Amino acid sequence: MGKLVRDRIPDVIRANGEEPVVRVLGGDEFVDAVLEKVVEEAGELRAATTVEERLAEAADVYEVLLAVAGVCGTTIDEVVRRAAAKRAERGGFQGRVWLE
Repeated sequence: MGKLVRDRIPDVIRANGEEPVVRVLGGDEFVDAVLEKVVEEAGELRAATTVEERLAEAADVYEVLLAVAGVCGTTIDEVVRRAAAKRAERGGFQGRVWLE
């Protein structure tokens, strides 16, 4: 079973003397792969232990969110707008509130 990778990863593999087996996903298959990638990248962010690792993994999560916005037919600006609306209504996480 394969996984969704960044566009230039096949070039990196070729530069290492290997020949990747790739195909381009369409429609629902791409949507499913992007949503699975969110879970994968969130897990990697969760497992990161240093600030540098966490920032690198957060950048990966952000890149996947760009793809999610794209499959929804919108942009990251719309995601940011919706996040701001939710923050105005329900707050953010700056207060570090833990609900028991």
